[in-house]
Amino acid sequence: MAFQRARTDEQRAQRRRQILEAAAGMLTEMPVAQLSLNELSRRVGLAKANVLRYFESREAVLLVLLDAEVKDWITALEATELPGEGTPRERGDRLAELLAVSMSARPVLCDLLSTQAAVLEHNISAEAAIGHKLAARQSIEALVRLVARHLPELGPDGAVALVETTLLMAMTAWPCSHPSEAVQAAYASDPALSGMRIDFIDLLRRTAAVTASGLLARQETANVSPIT
Repeated sequence: MAFQRARTDEQRAQRRRQILEAAAGMLTEMPVAQLSLNELSRRVGLAKANVLRYFESREAVLLVLLDAEVKDWITALEATELPGEGTPRERGDRLAELLAVSMSARPVLCDLLSTQAAVLEHNISAEAAIGHKLAARQSIEALVRLVARHLPELGPDGAVALVETTLLMAMTAWPCSHPSEAVQAAYASDPALSGMRIDFIDLLRRTAAVTASGLLARQETANVSPIT
C-alpha cells in the first residue's frame, strides 16, 4: 500500500494516535531501551522520515506516552477509596501501600519514569521539553492534592515532599529491582548475594511510609509552642 500523506488536521491527529498506539503496544513487549525508531516505523507502516514528521524523535514519542501513563495512574488513584479512620501514621501507611502497589501494577509507567531524566529528556527540542514539563507539573499538582486529601496533616509542603520522594524512589528502584540476566544469575548462585535483591513494592512502600511519618513528626514538633 502506497504511503498517503495526512493532509487535514484530523488525519494528522489520527496518524499521531497510530504512532503512539504502536509505541504503547511495543512497550508491553519490550523495555524502553529496546524500542527503536526503526521498529516503530515498521510497525506503523511508515518510513522513519515520515514518523519524524509527527514526532521529532523516539524520545519525544515516549515522553508523550509517559505523560499519558502518569495521568491514567492518577485517575485510578483518585477513584480508589481508602479508609478515613485511624491515626495520621496509620493513614500514611495505607497511602504508602496504595502508591507502591499501584505503581508496581504499571510496569510501562515505571519503566518510562526510570528512563525519564537520563534518556527521554534528551534528544528533544525546548518546545517538546516545555510541553512535557507543563504536563508533569499538572500531574504532580494532582498527586499533591491526592496526598492532601488522604493525609491533610502533612500540609502543602509535606504533601509535595512525599510526592517528590516517592516518585524519585520509584525511578531509582524500578531498574534496580529488574536486574539483567547476568545479575539474576549471580543472585541465584550464592545465598549471600540473593539478599541484595531489591523488592520494588517493599522498598517504595517503606520509603513512602517512613517519609510520611517523618514529615508528620516534624510537623508536630513545629506546632509545639516553646515553653517560656
